[in-house]
Amino acid sequence: MLLSEADIVASLNGALAERNNDEPVWVFGYGSLIWNPLMRFAERRIAKVRGYHRGFYLWSKINRGSPEKPGLVLGLDRGGSCGGVAYRLHPEHVMEEFKLLWRREMLAPAYFPRWVDAHTDSGVVKGLTFVVDRSAGDYAGRLSDDDIVSIAMGAHGHFGSCADYLLETAMSLEQHGISDQRMRRLARLLMARRHRHS
Repeated sequence: MLLSEADIVASLNGALAERNNDEPVWVFGYGSLIWNPLMRFAERRIAKVRGYHRGFYLWSKINRGSPEKPGLVLGLDRGGSCGGVAYRLHPEHVMEEFKLLWRREMLAPAYFPRWVDAHTDSGVVKGLTFVVDRSAGDYAGRLSDDDIVSIAMGAHGHFGSCADYLLETAMSLEQHGISDQRMRRLARLLMARRHRHS
């Protein structure tokens, strides 16, 4: 079930209303926003958010899977911490970039937009990010590594395969010097299975 245009606009406006208008607008990316931000940004910093962690918690029936064979995508869930990338937007482009971001991340009611403290080497910035809605129908819960890899290897959607999404994210984290042992483990497991099947 997709959100209506009115719901998307209301969600976007609600998120913008919660920020301090005197502060720069940042976006915290923890998945595909790291390797494919699709945003015009003025600055990029490696950042860490506390109180949330990254995981394959959401079914994807369009972008990285199909209704018949859903894939998985990443979401932030409660507990732990998460390394990622914070992007500072140009003030004159905030509304335009947020509209694009909402159409990318908020078409289905699976996330809550949240302003979080993103800790960078140059200080703490307030960044918008997307946290999983555990009550959403697309919430997959906590799956084992084997289940995640098996699902990823068989799922394809409009934006490509779930396996490529997993590997691109793991590789991008490594390239940015962001430690995530589980993502590294999942990538190794997936590559080993691909090798066995080739």
